[in-house]
Amino acid sequence: MENKVKKVWFITGASSGFGKSFAEYAIQQGYHVVITARRLDKLETIKAIAPDQVEALKMDVNDRAEVSNAVQKAVSRFGRIDVLINNAGYGIVGAVEETPENELRAQMETNFFGAVSVTQTLIPIFRQQKSGAIVNISSLGGQLSFAGFGAYSASKFALEGLSEALAAEVAPFGVKVLIVEPGNFRTELTGSAMKYMPEITAYQDTVGNTRNFARGLHDAQVGDPFKAAVVIDKALAAESTPLRLQLGEDAVNTIRDHSKNLLKDLTEWESDAINTKLDDLNK
Repeated sequence: MENKVKKVWFITGASSGFGKSFAEYAIQQGYHVVITARRLDKLETIKAIAPDQVEALKMDVNDRAEVSNAVQKAVSRFGRIDVLINNAGYGIVGAVEETPENELRAQMETNFFGAVSVTQTLIPIFRQQKSGAIVNISSLGGQLSFAGFGAYSASKFALEGLSEALAAEVAPFGVKVLIVEPGNFRTELTGSAMKYMPEITAYQDTVGNTRNFARGLHDAQVGDPFKAAVVIDKALAAESTPLRLQLGEDAVNTIRDHSKNLLKDLTEWESDAINTKLDDLNK
């Protein structure tokens, strides 16, 4: 237990869903936990589980001053941070044409730039410690997309691209980066954390299906967020932590099929793709 108590998890978007379950798991392990959300009152029930282990802080990932203040308070209380879990975010359902630019920018601001802000604030601490882990909660939609999920997937694709570069940059400092790609888990993503864009009739046969799927999925997801926390912790403790971790049978199968199709297209067009060199290179 002594080693477990020393570990400190810093979780964004901890008021519900994955974030809440991650916090509950970490508390059970004896870890110290910093839980953050835009509304402090939503964190009270989690802190009440183990006040001596938990620090609850108001933090909007879109507010750089609040991020800096929260990180300082966390380090002041617990002396260090070992695991950052960038979980704060929300979803959008809407065709690209249906999604106003301001909504697309807001999606990127929270899901991508919010995670970047917290990460950039914590990296110097991890470098100084010569240890740490950055867990970025992406989605199976961070590897592929569907009609109607363009904005959401764009934010997750961006997060994954940044994370892959980040992993190479911080590895020499003893810092791990883990991209988590969940499928359908019992969270608020398809409920209060999902925004639906105004409908254009022309997209009824494509985006309409996605809209109906998302609405029907709420409270019917089969994934257990607590079990996701168990696997994430196991992956972080592994000698060889994967860069990407798929969670849920749907994520595993969908991403596998997508990868097979990618390789199929790569093979089919390989000769044409390679035959694009300048003709006079050897002259």
